[in-house]
Amino acid sequence: MAELFLWPGTKMCEWFGVDPTKDAGLIRWMFNTLFYLCVALAVLWAVLA
Repeated sequence: MAELFLWPGTKMCEWFGVDPTKDAGLIRWMFNTLFYLCVALAVLWAVLA
């Protein structure tokens, strides 16, 4: 289940050529945060609009 939630960050790291396990996964964490922030904002906008 955890791999499913980490998939967007892992794919972004692979696309940029960065090892997702380097730096204790902080780069993958940043990409996941940005991805899920956009998803959450889109859902919030759809619900409130």
